Amino acid sequence: MKHRKLWLTAALALILVLSACGGNNTAQTDSGAPQDTASTDSGQPKDGGSIIIAVQDDPKVMNPIYAGDRVTLTIDQSLYAPLFKINNGKKTYVLAEDVTVSDDNLTYTVKLRNGLKWHDGEALNADDIVFTANSIIDENQHSFLRSQFILNDKPVKVNKVDDLTVEFILPEVTAAFDGALVQFFPIPEHIFAGVADIEKSDKNNAPVGSGPFKFKEYRAGEYVTLERFDDYFAGKAHLDTVTYRVAKDTNAANLALQNGEIQMRMVDTQDYKKLNDTNKFNLLTYSEGRLQYMAFNLNTDAMKKKEVRQAIAYALDKNEIITASYTSNEFAEPATSILTPDTLYQTDDVEKYDYNLDKAKQLLADAGVSNLKIRLAYTNTNKPQESQALYIQQKLKDVGIEVELLPMDGTAYGNRTLDLNNKDFDLSFGGYIMGFEPDSYKTLFQSNAAYNYSHYKNAEFDKLWDNAAIEVDVTKREELYKQIQQTVANEMTVYPIAYTKAIVAVDNTYGGTEEATPKPVVMLDDLSQIYKK
Repeated sequence: MKHRKLWLTAALALILVLSACGGNNTAQTDSGAPQDTASTDSGQPKDGGSIIIAVQDDPKVMNPIYAGDRVTLTIDQSLYAPLFKINNGKKTYVLAEDVTVSDDNLTYTVKLRNGLKWHDGEALNADDIVFTANSIIDENQHSFLRSQFILNDKPVKVNKVDDLTVEFILPEVTAAFDGALVQFFPIPEHIFAGVADIEKSDKNNAPVGSGPFKFKEYRAGEYVTLERFDDYFAGKAHLDTVTYRVAKDTNAANLALQNGEIQMRMVDTQDYKKLNDTNKFNLLTYSEGRLQYMAFNLNTDAMKKKEVRQAIAYALDKNEIITASYTSNEFAEPATSILTPDTLYQTDDVEKYDYNLDKAKQLLADAGVSNLKIRLAYTNTNKPQESQALYIQQKLKDVGIEVELLPMDGTAYGNRTLDLNNKDFDLSFGGYIMGFEPDSYKTLFQSNAAYNYSHYKNAEFDKLWDNAAIEVDVTKREELYKQIQQTVANEMTVYPIAYTKAIVAVDNTYGGTEEATPKPVVMLDDLSQIYKK
């Protein structure tokens, strides 16, 4: 057997991170949620106290085989434990003690730690790994992770060797399976065995996990509270409780942050200076490996012509968009590819669509299009999206395109974008964080993918994704992904805007942020390291 370096693919295909959700909820302190009572001392790690973290919406399904939105993934990060994790290229085993790969690259053997427990005290063992894998593979359970365990229509086989050892046997060699295991967070067989539809099960409302914090209470529209799991294999967390407070209104959330009613949240770049000037916060700024983009909805008549989509791209200036929405290149840089710079085989060797007003006008003339009216949808509480929408509305007037802006509540926006037949708008904003392995991106771009928001359908394009997933020759695989990136650029189905950075504000009365490790999507990788000074 031999060891293989295992890479982070990120929290998947649905981390379509639309940044903020709408609504009128505020972040005001609710007497029903735990309050922070620990006092400030010398700043040395100590046990006790709590933290309230603002999130932008309710979790969708608190189950890791379905979690794809930022909020649910953030909460699950503390509720559930993975086999292993990757931060800054460094692999750390968590539930797994070791992972080895056979010489023919077809068998992955996972060895679990001894003495692992679920939050209810039951043993976590190989049966749970097999059950979780088979639940993902089961079409009737419709986990979006399924595509990573199906190779050329053949499922990966999962065998229990002994109570602590599991084999994943691949039907064919693939360069992408490492990424599937990075995303593997087990669920308990003794809870979900025999459940016909795990996603819709009420058992997800009081989840039993294996992470450093266990479930305590959930009030929809208000908060989710977790408490320390004293039997966590890696040692007890410092904090007694962690509360994720639903704070849909950005302005109210910022006010609550400054008033000390919440102690941590992800903030917009426009708010950085104001918060920094208070000297109350540790502002963690880091690259998320995130692409912020605009999708062309090919379901609508206005967007069916490639020349029109290309004309819109040439009529916009990405540097101006970034200045308008992120204040400066300090927090975002112009994007060219659908793959982010941290992704394997990302290339800038694509059509970049530098601002060219004359070319934009010519393309519209060639397409026989004039006096075009289109609709641009965005999340009404997302400040960068609002700024970008206003910029695009004004900029496209220069080529004779009238843009109607459609600000929408985050939940409604998400539901409309997921409608495969959606024709309610022509353009929309989105974002995603997919990680190191490029195969994870196919769930956003293949013809029948649920998250193909442009609704671009091309059988040859789909085949490029499939071939790239199983190609083990590095040079050939790189060429396939280059063709994929060039196809999207040439067809202009998605307009890459910026590779953005994340900013997380943490109240200065808390320590351990460096040990907790800033991480894309979930803010901090390990909340068990956070303590009240």
